[in-house]
Formats: sequence, structure tokens, C-alpha cells
Amino acid sequence: MAERPYIVGNWKMNGTRAMLSEARAIDRASQRHMKVEVALAPPFTLIHAVHREVEQIGVGAQDCHALTEGAHTGDISAAMALDAGAKFVILGHSERRTNHGESDALIRDKVAAAREAGLQVILCCGESEAQRDAGEAEAHVLGQLKAALPESDNASEWLTVAYEPIWAIGTGRVPTTDDIAAMHGAIRGLLTDMYGDAAAETRILYGGSVKAENAAAILALADVDGALVGGASLTAEAFLGIVYAAAEGEDERA
Repeated sequence: MAERPYIVGNWKMNGTRAMLSEARAIDRASQRHMKVEVALAPPFTLIHAVHREVEQIGVGAQDCHALTEGAHTGDISAAMALDAGAKFVILGHSERRTNHGESDALIRDKVAAAREAGLQVILCCGESEAQRDAGEAEAHVLGQLKAALPESDNASEWLTVAYEPIWAIGTGRVPTTDDIAAMHGAIRGLLTDMYGDAAAETRILYGGSVKAENAAAILALADVDGALVGGASLTAEAFLGIVYAAAEGEDERA
């Protein structure tokens, strides 16, 4: 298991320069809780500004193109995100898969592009409600990961996996702790099969309606190494409640 829990805020299509005060507040508080690694993924327009404003927290991008350059109006390459100050990129989010029709093959190409540019990768996976009800959740999630990851690589050096059941994102609904633990265990098993003992160091985050009220119970589960947080990351007050829960959990385990 990774040394520190990893709490990542995904601002999605939210934020103008007025929200830099929230990033500064998150950064200041994070400096007092060094047992937790904290990061934000603002929209492309704010990556450079957030990078300049913060000292402790990581800054990343929400997506990147699979190619390094070219006639792709409106797209951003991994190298461009890196140049703006991003250290990691979120790839394969269900909103990209659904709203932009991103295939497993395209996500695999994006993972390769991000690695070539030197970015860390947070690779998302998750099932729909229909897939869970049909008993297909585990097979679907593991299939997404196998399709997007290289077969042989020291992935623990650059990979974080984020499990986000689609039906729980932004809905207020959360799987049972048993369901979360079972899926994270299955993901850990797949990573171990692919990469050996080093997979123990690859962090697996949970995402989907995470908030301060449920964070402690989720973060206490085996193979849950942090959280990918959406709406609750848009204000320092809400997001820091999750960071504090992670820090308290580390204190209890010490």
C-alpha cells in the first residue's frame, strides 16, 4: 500500500480565476497535514495559474490528446499540459467515455502519450448501474483497465487507478463498503497479475459522491488509497473535510 493517502480534486468544467482563492486555502491547509498527498485538476485555463499560486499540492490536467501536436482545434496535448504546470493527467473518466465517445483503444493511446510526455496518470474505470445489476461490474471494470494499460511496465512509478461507479458520480449514491472493498480488491489482484509485487505500491482511489461525512469509512477500507473528488472539491471547506478525514485515519493507524 502507498505510504500516504492521495486526495485529488477534479474541478471538471468549473472555475475561473476567482476560484484561485479556494486553491490557495486548500494548499495552506495541506501544508499542515503532510501525511496526506493532495492535488487538484482544474480546467486547462487554470492549470498555470493554480500551479503558480500553490506550494504544496499537486496540479494536474483533466484530459489530454493522444497525439503530440497537429491540426486538432481545441485539443491539448500532454506536453502542453506539462508545460502549463501539470504533473499528472486524469484519463478515461466516464464523462469523457460517455460524452465524447472515448473508446478503450483511444484511452490506451492517451495513456501512452501522457507517459511519453512525462506525466503521471490517474486512470479511471467504473460500471453503469445496469452493469452492476446484471452482475457484470467486476468484469467490465477489469476489462477497461486491461485494455488501457501496457502489459509490461513498472506501472507503480506512474500509475494511479480511480474506481468510480458511474451511477454514484454526482448523485449522492454510494456503493456499500463491502462493494467498494470487493472492487478495489479485484483491481489490486489484476494489477498484481500484470505487474507483480510492485502493484502493492500503485494507489487505487475511490470516487463517486465522496464527501466529508462518508470519507472516513471509505478510506478505512482495504486497498482504498485515497479519493478522486468531484463536486466536493470546488470549495476549500468541503474538500478539506475529506483531507482531514484522511489525515485522522493516518493518525489512528500510526
